[in-house]
Amino acid sequence: MNLYKKLFLIFIFNFSLFTFLIIGIQNSHKKSKVDLLINQTVELPISFIIGVSFISGSLLGGFIPINK
Repeated sequence: MNLYKKLFLIFIFNFSLFTFLIIGIQNSHKKSKVDLLINQTVELPISFIIGVSFISGSLLGGFIPINK
């Protein structure tokens, strides 16, 4: 598969997941803070935290080559 085609498909797939995530969390009431090493974030919906973690893992995992 062409490298540019693969990167394009990865980007489109993860962008569509992010779009559905933003639409899906409109009425989310459960919120939580994320503890970073230095500080805490603002209160974010738990579904947003989990969704962004999944999307970033999917995006980074798409760059790992699979040798056959």
